[in-house]
This record gives sequence, C-alpha cells and structure tokens, in this order.
Amino acid sequence: MSIHIQPIKAFTDNYIWTLINENNKQAIVIDPGQAAPVIAYLEAEGLELTAIWTTHHHHDHIGGVAELQEYFPMTHVVAHSEHNVEQDQTIKDGSKVSAWGCNAQVWDIPGHTASHVAYILDIDGRKHCFCGDTLFSGGCGRVFTGTIEQLYDSFKRLNGLPLETLLYPAHEYTASNMRFGLSIEPDNTVMAQALQQATEKTEAGIPTLPVTLEHERSVNVFLRTDMLSVISGVKAQLALADDKPLTVFTALRSLKNDF
Repeated sequence: MSIHIQPIKAFTDNYIWTLINENNKQAIVIDPGQAAPVIAYLEAEGLELTAIWTTHHHHDHIGGVAELQEYFPMTHVVAHSEHNVEQDQTIKDGSKVSAWGCNAQVWDIPGHTASHVAYILDIDGRKHCFCGDTLFSGGCGRVFTGTIEQLYDSFKRLNGLPLETLLYPAHEYTASNMRFGLSIEPDNTVMAQALQQATEKTEAGIPTLPVTLEHERSVNVFLRTDMLSVISGVKAQLALADDKPLTVFTALRSLKNDF
C-alpha cells in the first residue's frame, strides 16, 4: 500500500500532518487546528477525509475538528476523552487505530498536557511517530497541564523507539530550538549544521520535518541530559542541585522558557 505523508500548514507555524492513501484517494489528518487549509488542500488534490486523530486538547490542534466533521460527515474522529472533541473512538495508552490496514499504537506522552498522546504508525516496517507538542526537533513543549516529571518520562519513552523512526512534531520550531541548543552546546557541530539547514529551509518555506530519532539524539539537548557538554552548558547559566538527568532536563526547560 502507498501511504504518503504530507504537512498542511496552518496558523503561523503549525503542521497538520496528513496521511494520504494514493490507491483510494482517502486522507487522515492529525491535529487540525484550522479547517480551511485542510479543506482547500483536500479539494485541490481530490481527496476524501475519512478520519481525524488528535494528540491533545489545545485549540491550535482541535479548532478545526467540528467544521471538518460537518464538511466531511463520514469522518471518524479518534481522540482521548479529555481532548474536548466529539470523538467516535476514545483512545488511551495501548489503544490501536488503523490507517487502511497499517496499525498505529497510541502512547501516553504527557507533560505538555496531562492527556497528550502520540500515534506510532508502522508503514512497511518503519515507525512514524506523530508526537504533537511533546517533542520538537531540537526542543520540547512547554509544561501546561502536565508536569516536568511527566515530560521527562515521555522523552525517555520516545527515546526508546528505533533510531530510524521518523518523528513528526506539530510546529516549525527547529531553527529557534537549534539556536537555544547552541547556547548550551556551542561546540556541537552537528547542531550548528542543523541550524544552517533549518534556516535555509524555513526561509524557502520548506518544512524541516520529519526528522529521525537518530538525528534528534545528536541535536536535541533535552535528549542529551546525561552528556557532560550539556551539563556544563547548563551549569554555566544556572546553578544545579545535582547532575541527575531530570534535574538537567528541568533546568533546560526553565532556560528555554526565558530564551
């Protein structure tokens, strides 16, 4: 089966990830914060919307759900009970959803919000992780209704995926995250190169996403909290009670809040 994954841009920096079945011209959208760009794209491509998956309840991720349900009456909405939408399938950690026979597993990855989930879709043996606002390329989400401990545990869980897993965050924050990372690890040449590439792509209107987990391990300081270079970089800006990864992770999020 041929499933193509396409980002639809929304607001200023959101991506509505869209799964497209080229064989039957059907589509699934993830986190449609706006309906208009989705409708415009699907109509231009001659696609029928059959399902919506949501990762969390923030308006820029669910704001277009109701309008899309009205516009495409056969749409099947997949969501957690706390995502504030009218769902047809209520999911939780360990649930499975299907994309034309390809299975996606639902993972709880709280922290940004308490009920944040990810969808881990397996296509031809490769995993595709739609991680919403938990993990960004080079960064992580702010803590709102979850806790920093939950966010740290969610990062550990995502870090256990296969290295070739493709990660699909919901925002174009890559360049700014790389600039923050270089304030912590100024000698990280892989991160410096990633910043240059992200800047060029963003200026050209080209998404910097998806990225592999292997890449993120090299450039995302929130996945590198046990590295001496990260620990020393944090200590240069903030006093740490200890060098434990959670302590470093918490300090990094605090520094990023004010960056």
